[in-house]
Amino acid sequence: MTAADTPINLTRAAHVGISVSDLDASIAFYRALTGNDPVVADETMHSVPFGRWQGLPTAKLRYATINLDNNLGIDLIQFQDPIGEPTRGAANRPGSMHLCFKVDDLDAVHRRMKDAGYDFLGDTYTFLPGEVTPDAALGTKVAYFNDPDGTNLEIIEPRGGFAN
Repeated sequence: MTAADTPINLTRAAHVGISVSDLDASIAFYRALTGNDPVVADETMHSVPFGRWQGLPTAKLRYATINLDNNLGIDLIQFQDPIGEPTRGAANRPGSMHLCFKVDDLDAVHRRMKDAGYDFLGDTYTFLPGEVTPDAALGTKVAYFNDPDGTNLEIIEPRGGFAN
């Protein structure tokens, strides 16, 4: 039996961790994006064992957490030692990720974000017949943008199979 054959039943997310190059700039970005202040701000850690658990020789870092309304935390982590290289995580690169924010009116949110200076990767997009299944997902609207370090972010007005 392999790990892929063994149900573990992990069904609730606690947080998403995002490595950042400048904690203060990232706090400002995500505070403006979410409208939420950090519940944890400018905390520190320096631990050789914790670093080794992450496959690093040590872990000296600063971090902050901003909670979303559904209790999902966004952990912003600035590694000070060792400092990593940017991933430049294009959407099609295996291992890259994106964080998606659900909105009720994508056009209105997109317009507000554009007016506030957010730089989107392209125009808003609405899924059309023949592009996505199930058909109930047709009409889902999306738009993609990046945080200051290039983390892939999305806003979505979901329909059908994309609604949860």
